[in-house]
Amino acid sequence: MKNQILEKVKDAIRNPYAWPGGYPVYVVMADGELLCRDCARSEYKLIADNTLHNTQADWVAAGAEILWEGTDNYCAHCNCALESAYGEPDAD
Repeated sequence: MKNQILEKVKDAIRNPYAWPGGYPVYVVMADGELLCRDCARSEYKLIADNTLHNTQADWVAAGAEILWEGTDNYCAHCNCALESAYGEPDAD
């Protein structure tokens, strides 16, 4: 299971946009926070070690997902904006 999670993280780092569609993919941490591709790539060794050994809860990955809709979120590490695929559902 943990190896599958790390494979999803690696795939999100290598392919930050889903195919087909081109939707942005972000790394989801166990605490629900999101990481951008650049932070996931630069901190991959820390993420992998903590995911495999469950040592620091803040760096345990839960997978990688598309942020489908809602307001923009921010990377938990560098605070850059993470856009959703479809934006705010009630915005006109």
